[in-house]
Amino acid sequence: MKVMKIRESAETYLETILILSYKNPVVRSIDIANELEYSKPSVSVAMKNLRENGYVRMDTDMYITLTDKGQFIAEKMYERHVFISNWLMSLGVDRAVAVKDACRMEHIISDETFEAMKNSTHLGTLVSIL
Repeated sequence: MKVMKIRESAETYLETILILSYKNPVVRSIDIANELEYSKPSVSVAMKNLRENGYVRMDTDMYITLTDKGQFIAEKMYERHVFISNWLMSLGVDRAVAVKDACRMEHIISDETFEAMKNSTHLGTLVSIL
């Protein structure tokens, strides 16, 4: 699926919704605010923008789900996050530092570079935990 490039903050919100959906039966704005340590008004504005742009749906109970377009981006960011975190830890980087650095790197690395990293025989096993 080809999706237009979106802002890093939107990618972070989408990835967070995906992760929360793995942990909880439903995802609400307050869950996102708590997870990201953002204010409720900031999350509310972001959810409105994501909804208007077709990345999320919100039902009458205010539960948030990803659309196909949102799911695609969220899974892409999550795959990168897990892979890059594991790669950095395999190099000896402390887990907390690796996770924090992966959060930044996942948004800026090109598709070409990420695919090359995944296809590397040395790094190929790192993505297998997904």
